[in-house]
Amino acid sequence: MDHQLQVFIAVAEKKNFSRAAEELHMTQPAVSQYIRSFEEAIGVRLLERTNKYVRLNQAGEIVYHHAKEIVGLYSKMQNLVDDLANKASGPLSIGASYTFGEYVLPRILSKLMRDYPSIEPVVTIGNTADITELVISHQLDVGLIEGQFKETIPLQNENFAEDAMYVVVSPNHPLTKQTKRISIQDLEDDMWLLREERSGTREAAETFFSQSDFSPSRTMQFSSTQPIKESVEAGLGISFLSQWAIQKELQYGDLKTIPVKGTPFKRNFSIVTNSPFQTKALQVFIELLRNSGELTVLTKKMGLSKK
Repeated sequence: MDHQLQVFIAVAEKKNFSRAAEELHMTQPAVSQYIRSFEEAIGVRLLERTNKYVRLNQAGEIVYHHAKEIVGLYSKMQNLVDDLANKASGPLSIGASYTFGEYVLPRILSKLMRDYPSIEPVVTIGNTADITELVISHQLDVGLIEGQFKETIPLQNENFAEDAMYVVVSPNHPLTKQTKRISIQDLEDDMWLLREERSGTREAAETFFSQSDFSPSRTMQFSSTQPIKESVEAGLGISFLSQWAIQKELQYGDLKTIPVKGTPFKRNFSIVTNSPFQTKALQVFIELLRNSGELTVLTKKMGLSKK
């Protein structure tokens, strides 16, 4: 692969010639020469340089985006060729949405590393939209996302597990003693603690609200699930979360679910990839997801059904 691309990406990410040179085990003058040659080949300046910073200009942003995609494709190509003569090994870049990535994926990775110690997984956790974009740009080999997959997105998609979502409240909420199903309209005056837009959990909440013809009057937004759980436990408000995310809190009584009509709300987790060609490492990981005993134990333990 063109070494100029690697040097350019390092400078763009480190925002500093010296730090890029250190990472690449090169001298700073050599890095500067690579960048000059690369800019001459492209025909335009890509970096704004001052004594205080180095940053991408508009042309640099375009080149950086495509350079990352080229590097991802090159690595994938090399791994596929290597696989022809070797067993499952090497790097595997995995992206996962927060719910699956934080609460289920660690168990899957533990089994993967026991069975295939030569595989080198690198994990990125983010919201569903961000993980999807990274798979599209070939910066991730596979994404594990939640919610409704948009058919217009040019990715291979496979549902592999079912999730169930519940309205969760603090143990002191007045409706925890409720045995009959209530209408979600009875919760209109509660503060709803929700994930940020573009997350699968937020999408599920909004779908559930829409299907129930409900609009919460007060909401507060969080960028991850853990502070939502802590805030619900503290009595700040109520939320709508995956049973995978609240397993321990339900077990120890820190959170409670209440019987709301329309719950449990079901959604799917999906595997998304961006190439019909898969390395052996990716193949065995996907098969592990499809057939994992860990996932089966989890879904049975939490009252879910594996698809």
